[in-house]
Amino acid sequence: MNSMGKGLSPRGAALFQNCIAAVKPRLGDRVLQARHCMEPFSNLDTQAERLFALFRREDRWLITINADPDAMASAMALRRIMARRVAAVEIAKVNVITRPDNLAMVHYLRIPMHTLTPELLKKFDCFAIVDSQPSHHPGFSGINYSIIMDHHPIDPKNPPDAPFLEIHPEYGANATLLIEYLYSLRIRPGKLLATALFFGIKTDTMNFERSFQEADARAYQYLGRLIDQSLLLRIVRSEYHLQWLPYLTLALGRLHQVRSGLYTCIGEIENSDPLVFIADFLMRVHEVRWTAVCGVSEGKIVIIFRGDGITRNLGAFASQHFGDVGSAGGHKAMARAEIPLEAAEGRNVEFFVYKRLNSRSKQ
Repeated sequence: MNSMGKGLSPRGAALFQNCIAAVKPRLGDRVLQARHCMEPFSNLDTQAERLFALFRREDRWLITINADPDAMASAMALRRIMARRVAAVEIAKVNVITRPDNLAMVHYLRIPMHTLTPELLKKFDCFAIVDSQPSHHPGFSGINYSIIMDHHPIDPKNPPDAPFLEIHPEYGANATLLIEYLYSLRIRPGKLLATALFFGIKTDTMNFERSFQEADARAYQYLGRLIDQSLLLRIVRSEYHLQWLPYLTLALGRLHQVRSGLYTCIGEIENSDPLVFIADFLMRVHEVRWTAVCGVSEGKIVIIFRGDGITRNLGAFASQHFGDVGSAGGHKAMARAEIPLEAAEGRNVEFFVYKRLNSRSKQ
């Protein structure tokens, strides 16, 4: 097996190796070109010229993110591209980082970040957003972005607009898009940046078990020889908080089978991180095709969905069953719903959600 396939699940490793072995050229300048082993990515000279045209020596740039591994890695890469081309470039996040692996990534890879506030915005002239779009979070609203680089689907009701717009939902990770730019610009990422980008691809493709493209596999392979293995191991092993384990016990005692899926509710939580942990954990049960884990946080019912990406489209499923009472949507293999607690009208939250999961579409 290629050494870059190590550390993946059997299914992820098989998909990864098949992809590497069967890469074929495709049309278009935004996809991987397998024309030569020394030129694994497409030529982005034209796009790079458009990007560089936005940079002026006197400008101060702020890169905004909803911080997760892919977003943080993408922001680090864009900051590296801007280095020595602008007066200053900083990174700001709209969320509070609580997952232990994300905290470890920030610590070990020395990622400097601010919290996005109106006061901070006043200190900068130009703005970029990576691994997200302005409509994805209230904290991004009202910001006049010059650069948007993302891999999430465009919401037709809120299409993004910017002088430089790169949105490619076909990519498994946004980090892959930034690696293509780094490579085209002949910027070799240092160990910390390479490790961040590698971890970003690893997490967003869920070890190549989620949807990905040849470009993701090529980027993962390219970065493999540049990363710091010891730092990566420290980050990967920082996956759970000790205080999450009682939630797992609670979840296992409240399991409900919903056709080919499993549903559980763990009640009051500080944030949604334990829900993600439990939903991912339950997906490792052989017979389970999708999971839904519910909790109540800050006056909202939060439901995290995980699936195999084959049995059902979870983004559509979440929207159909909960979109009429809250915000719901996502990808084929992962989705989220947030519902005001008042929507339950005093009913038991666990069974309110269970009844909707078993019902026909609400939309």
